Amino acid sequence: MRAIDTNILVRALVRDEAAQSARAQALMSEHEIFIPVTVMLELEWVLRSRYAYSPKVVAQALAKIAALGNAVVAEREAVLTATAKVMQGWDFADAMHHALSVGCDDFVTLDADLARRATRTAKLVPAVTKL
Repeated sequence: MRAIDTNILVRALVRDEAAQSARAQALMSEHEIFIPVTVMLELEWVLRSRYAYSPKVVAQALAKIAALGNAVVAEREAVLTATAKVMQGWDFADAMHHALSVGCDDFVTLDADLARRATRTAKLVPAVTKL
């Protein structure tokens, strides 16, 4: 199994440099790959900020990556939970923080926007509490 960096996924998805994109796609199709959760976080940020993809398009791409048969995505269930929350208007990083907090009594934040978004989502576990 080969662990991959964010730039591998960026080149494979964006295809903005022919030679590097071809190498990245070959690596991803010919090997079992491991994707750290930090790579997924960085990938979301790069696609949204550098390439101006909408949050929903990025969330769909992340969900497809998490579903690859030859990929082991660290915290896969949290990534999928977070991508679903992005489709409901959440920020991906906030959604990941929340998804990785399962098992806690609640998720406390000073972010009023996060608390407002969370109240629109029925039965969050853990509950989001504004401090």
